[in-house]
Amino acid sequence: MPTFANPVLTGSHPDPSICRAGEDFYLVTSSFAYFPGIPVCHSRDLVNWRPLGHVVHRSPRVPLAGLDVSDGLWAATIRHHRGTFYVVATLARGRQGSVTFLCTASDPAGPWSEPIVLEAEGIDPSLFFDDDGRCWFTACRDAVEPDAGGPGELWMRELDLDALALTGPTHVLWHGAMRGAWVEAPHVYKRDGVYHLIAAEGGTEHHHAVTAARSDTVTGPYATDPRSPLLTHRHRGAAEPVHNVGHVDLVDTPAGETWAVALGVRPIDGTHTLGREVFLVPVEWTARGPVFAPDTGRVMLSERLPAGTTAASVRPAPPGPVRYGFRGPLGPEWSSLRGPVDDLVSPSPDGGLTIRLSPEPLTSTGTPAFLARRQQHLRMRAAARVRCTAAAPTQEAGLAVFQNQDQHATLGLTVDASGTPQVVLTALEAGAATRLAAVAVADSEVVLAVDSDESGYTFHVEDDGTRTTLGSIERPFFSTERAGGFVGVHIGLYGTGDAGSDAAEAHVHWFEYAGLDRP
Repeated sequence: MPTFANPVLTGSHPDPSICRAGEDFYLVTSSFAYFPGIPVCHSRDLVNWRPLGHVVHRSPRVPLAGLDVSDGLWAATIRHHRGTFYVVATLARGRQGSVTFLCTASDPAGPWSEPIVLEAEGIDPSLFFDDDGRCWFTACRDAVEPDAGGPGELWMRELDLDALALTGPTHVLWHGAMRGAWVEAPHVYKRDGVYHLIAAEGGTEHHHAVTAARSDTVTGPYATDPRSPLLTHRHRGAAEPVHNVGHVDLVDTPAGETWAVALGVRPIDGTHTLGREVFLVPVEWTARGPVFAPDTGRVMLSERLPAGTTAASVRPAPPGPVRYGFRGPLGPEWSSLRGPVDDLVSPSPDGGLTIRLSPEPLTSTGTPAFLARRQQHLRMRAAARVRCTAAAPTQEAGLAVFQNQDQHATLGLTVDASGTPQVVLTALEAGAATRLAAVAVADSEVVLAVDSDESGYTFHVEDDGTRTTLGSIERPFFSTERAGGFVGVHIGLYGTGDAGSDAAEAHVHWFEYAGLDRP
């Protein structure tokens, strides 16, 4: 039987949501404090995905400045109804919902509307369009009643599609299947006249699980599906290749099948660095409700192809490295932190990237001169040819392996106190910086490189034909388990310089990323 390799979206693509319009599938994921916000991907077969763009660009209604990397834009839902695409999402501050908003578009590639703020509390908003054309908004929040049966609850209001505002009474739907566990990620589906409420419980780490309830009316009451949890790996051992499975969304294919997208992680010896990725899981509908992965009950690294998809259409990973010469606009795989960096990082007319050194450091919660892409392979090599004519040791530019503002490493081209060019490897953990190594170089233009594998990240400089290894950092240093938060590693380019120094620039001739493993 022809198969595909899970995950179908590698690297940090958490909290997936999916919809279908005709023969096309569209998917969104969380982006947290990365900008632009809420990436949109497109597929014709559920297996091969390509980035289209983003939902949120410059908007004062969803400000990201001052936020921890793992706050920001959380758990969006995408839906299509009568020619219009709808995305609802939450802006989180301090790990709590702050603003819930809605965006619309006639084309999922954009442009998307300015975010419309909704009168809603909590996180993980979703939309359900019923057969009668009415639209229902659901989300999760702290339980209103202290003895409700769980610390969280799922609630619902109607969305007026003309006014794009919530209207009518609030309906409390469900408090979850597992007493004492927070319930989140609600999505409503209708099958044979029955409303199925699918949710996630147990947190987004090891105890993550998919649970369900059902009702004969959209506003409830909903009765717990006694089979809950319907999908989880919490009971699997350490050798299980996929952990933390949950946060699913369902979609029907033109061939009549149902598939779920789910988040999961691929840990090595108990820690993961790539973040939460998108896995594809078959679903079978029965009289009792949905059955996830009916043949195995697990999220598999190798799964059968969706009906109508041929093995020939499943593209293998592109061979060799991908080199960016930065001629023309940046692709949708590139992100900055908390806002645009057009005034700091820009493609040069003759190719390459110019970085204006900024006093905003990577350790801040502002918008530094930083441009990054997800690490999508455990074994990979990233390299860049960088020129930086620093005037002082406080000015530098180079490569960053970035987990969050308090946990990252930089390989920077700068000068020492005497003005001699040097490359410095620095690690920052829990906000404390440690200079691990420094090596003098012959010129202010070098190739900076980092290799990663199961053991760690090794940093090199290539100068005048000579390759020097500055040192290695163990892989768990960059893991979520050690650094905290919800994001995976990003590999990027940065430039910093204190405000007292003369204005300076760095030039990146090219950046190269090579994935050395297959999912």
